[in-house]
Amino acid sequence: MQRTLRNFVDFQAETRPEAIYMIAPEPALTMTFAELKQVSQRLSYYLKSQGIQPGEKVALLMHNGYQTCRLFVGIIYGGYCVTPLNLHAQPSQLEYVLEHCDARIIFASPDQVNKLRVAASKVKRGIQIVECDVDAKEFLPLQEGSLVDVDEEDDALMMYTSGTTGKPKGVVLTNRAVVSGGQFVTNAHQLKPQDRVLAPLPLYHINAQIVTATSPLIHGGSLVIPHRFSTSAFWSLVTRHRCTWINVVPTIISYLIEGADPRTLGLDISSVRFCRSASAPLPPSQHRGFEEKFNIGVIETMGLTETAAPCFSNPLDPAKRKIGSPGQAFGNEAKIIDKNGNALPAKETGEIMIRGANVMKQYYKSPDETATVFTADGWLHTGDLGYLDKDGFVFVTGRIKELIIKGGENIAPREIDEVLIRHPAVLEAATVGIPDRYYGQEIMACVVLRAGFVCTENELHHYCKQELGLYKTPCVFRFLDELPKGPSGKVQRLQLQDLHL
Repeated sequence: MQRTLRNFVDFQAETRPEAIYMIAPEPALTMTFAELKQVSQRLSYYLKSQGIQPGEKVALLMHNGYQTCRLFVGIIYGGYCVTPLNLHAQPSQLEYVLEHCDARIIFASPDQVNKLRVAASKVKRGIQIVECDVDAKEFLPLQEGSLVDVDEEDDALMMYTSGTTGKPKGVVLTNRAVVSGGQFVTNAHQLKPQDRVLAPLPLYHINAQIVTATSPLIHGGSLVIPHRFSTSAFWSLVTRHRCTWINVVPTIISYLIEGADPRTLGLDISSVRFCRSASAPLPPSQHRGFEEKFNIGVIETMGLTETAAPCFSNPLDPAKRKIGSPGQAFGNEAKIIDKNGNALPAKETGEIMIRGANVMKQYYKSPDETATVFTADGWLHTGDLGYLDKDGFVFVTGRIKELIIKGGENIAPREIDEVLIRHPAVLEAATVGIPDRYYGQEIMACVVLRAGFVCTENELHHYCKQELGLYKTPCVFRFLDELPKGPSGKVQRLQLQDLHL
């Protein structure tokens, strides 16, 4: 029985050695499962020759590409704990993460090496930097060696949270959690060996790591991994490589809706069975807009770094999906609790709790924070607010820390966001609470207008008043060129509060 990532790589390599695992379109390189096993073993021998011990952290600071995906899988395969670093981390954050993670070796893209050297020079221990072109066919020396045993409870992946409310936390996931996340995706979407996913999301985010890099190892499918998302190239890649599903975030869906219809350009996108959306709530207007424009059904899902990506998914059957919900618990348990920890019945709002094999082991070097987010019987506090309906579909109303409390009343920012997005001039919107001497907090909305549209603050105020009532209407509007987002496309709301200062 396959219990570790290595088990699945070996299984696919033995049963389907010539089947393609990965396509890197820019350098036009492909990799079979047999080749993946071979290069993973070679990487294991190399790390061992450099004195890296089993279970140690091995970091990546690399753009998407052929080598990046190989390294991600290969590090776990060898019994090490891969630690992908955010390419957009500020110097102080990068320095903190390097010091905190304990990695003694880091693979880095050439354009990241100088930045990395500066940060590494401020870290107390020695760090070996291995420069690696993401498009290189090969860069490791040929050598022989032996593999250490790997157990399902061994650490496989450590991901740092975005750290919007403090220093980033290192989320440690075992082999069991990583495999469980990949199995969740495979089972929820009924993926088969013939399935191929277009994977434009960055590999330093949990979504890409589990959904598009790990799940094909479970079901024997393949991924197409471009350097980055491009509106102009997206549908061409789907057509050229006959992708059967696409894995995106709401921001990408928004860009695609605004872009050209690929069928008017002579592109055939009929191979796509569904579009998977995750990492941030998908506004219903964009959900319907995408389906109407491209005739491709959207499966909205939800996941956390702490749950190895997915923890909720809508069904594969379009008739059973619910727009506005990221779906039902699939592969783990879920419940809603009140402030006292009591389970709530259907339709009552509280904190969303998750328990299952996909849940993290711990926050690295943070036993107190780890203890805070777990109950005695293994339930994880997600920090998300929502409710379950009678069919077990979850509806997310916001984050506990992002709730706007105006005059003692809790207001979910998402409710206001979705109203604003329905305005014909608004492309994106994000609402936050700002200090107010009378109410404690007032409401500020930050909006991005559609290209070619003009809209005033008075117009939006009048529109919100009609749709939401005066109490929930923002008192301040800010027009931005773009909203601050994390690597998954999730809006960083707490950064928006600074705009009011």
